[in-house]
Amino acid sequence: MDKLSLQGGLALSGEIAISGAKNAALPILCSALLSAEPLHFSNVPRLNDIATLLKLLAQMGVTVDRDGQDGLTLSAAGLGNPVAPYDLVRTMRASILVLGPLLARYGEARVSLPGGCAIGARPVDQHIKGLQAMGAEIRVEQGYIEAKAKRLKGARICTDMVTVTGTENLLMAACLAAGETVIENAAREPEVVDLAQCLIRMGARISGAGTDEIRIQGVERLTGADYAIMPDRIETGTYLCAAAVTGGSVRLTRTSASCLDVVVDKLMDAGCEIELERHAITLKAPQRLKSVNLRTAPYPAFPTDMQAQFMAINSVAEGVATLRETIFENRFMHASELQRLGADIQIDGGNAVVRGVPSLQGATVMATDLRASASLVIAGLAAQGETVIDRIYHLDRGYERMEEKLTQLGARVKRVG
Repeated sequence: MDKLSLQGGLALSGEIAISGAKNAALPILCSALLSAEPLHFSNVPRLNDIATLLKLLAQMGVTVDRDGQDGLTLSAAGLGNPVAPYDLVRTMRASILVLGPLLARYGEARVSLPGGCAIGARPVDQHIKGLQAMGAEIRVEQGYIEAKAKRLKGARICTDMVTVTGTENLLMAACLAAGETVIENAAREPEVVDLAQCLIRMGARISGAGTDEIRIQGVERLTGADYAIMPDRIETGTYLCAAAVTGGSVRLTRTSASCLDVVVDKLMDAGCEIELERHAITLKAPQRLKSVNLRTAPYPAFPTDMQAQFMAINSVAEGVATLRETIFENRFMHASELQRLGADIQIDGGNAVVRGVPSLQGATVMATDLRASASLVIAGLAAQGETVIDRIYHLDRGYERMEEKLTQLGARVKRVG
């Protein structure tokens, strides 16, 4: 099993390009199931989660053709096996996103209950409730969701909680439903907006994406399209934190701060100088960061996917910070690994109190989930000596060529067996 070895204590410097957004690419690739015509996607990141989804789509009958480094053409003209088996779904929760499109276009679906990172309960009941409101017959048996519908019908759906994948699943299903669907309490994340823009390019009639009420007028069919995936805002934030914690100066290209306002604000509160361009961000860090408090919440508030990275930078910042996690109940598992590096962190339920220490010391640590992996990389870059991170398959799920990009910025990092 691969590990990552880092020699800390070096300030990051230079320029790298940010990849396409994993959390936008996954639902957008699933949207290919809604059309019999080919769709071409660009800026698709090469990640393990993407590879898993493409394997899943291929076994359903979707043809997959790669085009250069980040291009893909998908054609679901020959769709014939509307099943998402456990062996492909168990490693990636986003596999549930095939449910809505399959039901809408094919009229049936058999999808294994999903797996993914062990960061807390992420029930799919909101997906099922919404599809049932649209007329689907659904039962859960032996670990599978079995769904049927001759044609989905428009409905008014109000989710009990804000759910990103739930909103995306229902949004895709509603595009081919008869009549109007209204999704209330919808997720407002930029990735939801990116999916909606792709669907509109395919001929869908959608309004309100990016607000808490999305309206969809169902159409008979969707066409092919050419669409570029948005840049990854979490990858952007992660590299900004890596530069900040090392006292570095970096320029990130092919990205934007337009979806990252709250993260940029927190980094500026920590003492960083940040310069924004239309498609680039430059950060210059101070000699030592100041502690910053944060509270995670659905977009546009502070993203839960950046909480672990900020715990890492607060570990060596001046002062005391309180981090409040409101999205997932098990999302402080990285704290014990950061403590192995010398961080002073106290956990009390959904709160973490982080007292900055002058420096961290390298050690062997273990990644527990995707963003926890990123926090350990950030801490390792700041630590004195060598840090070895085990179970980095989590990292490969969401960060494209991370060791290569860090090396471009002057880090001493290598993948070891």
